[in-house]
Amino acid sequence: MTARVLVVDDLLPNVKLLEARLTAEYFDVLTASNGPDAISICDQGLCDIVLTDVMMPGMDGFEVTRRIKANPSTAHIPVVMVTALDQPSDRVKGLEAGADDFLTKPVNEIALIARVRSLVRLKAVTDELRSRALTSRDAGMGDPLVQAVADTGVNGRILLVDDRPGSADRLIATLSQHHMVTLEPNAQQALFAAAADAPDLVVVSLDLADYDGLRLCSQLRSVEATRHLGILALAEAEDTSRILRGLDLGVNDYLVRPIDRNELLARVRTQVRRKRYADRLRDTVHATIELAIVDALTGLHNRRYLDSHFGALVEESLNRGRPLSVLVLDVDKFKSVNDTYGHDAGDDVLREFAQRVRKSLRAPDLVARFGGEELVVVMPDTSLETARLAAERIRARVGADPFAIHKGSQFIPVTVSIGVAATERVDDTPDTLLKRADQALYRAKETGRNRVIVSPRAA
Repeated sequence: MTARVLVVDDLLPNVKLLEARLTAEYFDVLTASNGPDAISICDQGLCDIVLTDVMMPGMDGFEVTRRIKANPSTAHIPVVMVTALDQPSDRVKGLEAGADDFLTKPVNEIALIARVRSLVRLKAVTDELRSRALTSRDAGMGDPLVQAVADTGVNGRILLVDDRPGSADRLIATLSQHHMVTLEPNAQQALFAAAADAPDLVVVSLDLADYDGLRLCSQLRSVEATRHLGILALAEAEDTSRILRGLDLGVNDYLVRPIDRNELLARVRTQVRRKRYADRLRDTVHATIELAIVDALTGLHNRRYLDSHFGALVEESLNRGRPLSVLVLDVDKFKSVNDTYGHDAGDDVLREFAQRVRKSLRAPDLVARFGGEELVVVMPDTSLETARLAAERIRARVGADPFAIHKGSQFIPVTVSIGVAATERVDDTPDTLLKRADQALYRAKETGRNRVIVSPRAA
């Protein structure tokens, strides 16, 4: 996978060295010699990942990283610090500033390329989520990026997979200060636990006694229930090949033993924050999709959803030679409810009306708010007589008990009129079915309301 890599360094030889390495791997390389220029390039969306030096005049790499990660528009861009600083405190400072990794010079070229590829793959997935989530702003749901960036990365749910008691105890003691930690020494049980509990992060020792830690990482990535979990691998310093293989398999980050306590906390916090960022975007996407197909007042499907699915249901019914019935329901004298008690009361009635209708039907039946106080029910594999009985059941349920309005301070009687139609010709369409059901509804209204009328053409 190629990508646009921004190299930030005030020393031209360093820039040229990284540029040559990355270009040889078919990455597109942009360069900046100072922090403000780097931030400007990120703001314009011109890069997919940033490799920055730390020691630069004016704005150092720590500040560059903080500003990129604090901006909701650029926080998703991975930042890797590539520097001569080699103290654990420097790595922790960089990670706490928001860096996704901290590599010390001289950098292993294979490790660098593997890390870049890993982070670029992650960003590609995040970009897709961001693109979909941003449509929610047009739907009045707020800015999902601002909400997602605000997370602190603490109080995460961590699943630790380590079968060495001493090591596990030390890790739990450190992580439990800021997170909720569950230990599972058995790899197979850990896979089940991850699928069942969906933790924010799985910390996996690659040196399990009776199981290949990399295989567990691979399984976590291949199972739908655990595919989006963060994975942090623990390895020995000399185990470079397995670490690189892990990154290729989808491991998000790694630590080598002996593990520095502060670096562990910083990397875990980064991964928890990243997982929650992606979760927030996914939730926003799901909410946006739901908003597009669900009526906000009643919780039923809306007219758009009905229009997009009704035709397929009719076509399937005709192709299979199976019956399909349609109900059109209308609350009797609904205008007088609004005029007498107010529109808030009308909303109360519609919400309760929708619930009573839904509870009277089967799971496969499609129920949608057609407009105003009118609902449409599409009933696959349902004969006209069965549909009539269902309609009578709805009518009885609606009229059985008065409806609460104004937060239960008042109760009013409500009834419903229903028209019923069913497929009867090979050229039936949603429009012809709705027309026949609507005509039956009109007759129900004309003949006294609070009744069910079957389409005369289908009788």
